[in-house]
Amino acid sequence: MMISTKGRYALRVMVDIATYSNGQYLSLRDVAERQEISMKYLESIVAALCRQELLESLRGKLGGYRLSKPLEDYTLGQILKATEGTMAPVACLAEPGACKNGEHCPSLPVWQELDRIIDEYLESVSLVSVLERGGAGMCDLKKG
Repeated sequence: MMISTKGRYALRVMVDIATYSNGQYLSLRDVAERQEISMKYLESIVAALCRQELLESLRGKLGGYRLSKPLEDYTLGQILKATEGTMAPVACLAEPGACKNGEHCPSLPVWQELDRIIDEYLESVSLVSVLERGGAGMCDLKKG
């Protein structure tokens, strides 16, 4: 399993908004400049985050994006799943029925347990804990 740039950038966006918004709407242009992410790519990321109701948007001069719920209600799992879809380590778990040997597969329980461990870990990491661990100084987080 490898998390794509879309997933990594989604976390950066959420950290940026949590750090700089103070509950107000942030301009996507400001986020894009701080994070050095193209507007077009950033638009696709925030669209996915909005679809999952992790962000809310407001149009207009004072519009932009902000967190849709309290900071402590976000997990890394929610953020990554919003952009990555499944976090399953193998295709047979991501697409049930894709494997014709599923009923008799001796390795299936191994993949199921790995999937459970990954999901449990990602859901245990809160956005608050990312910020407390120095989220604003994350190695791939650019600050203006």
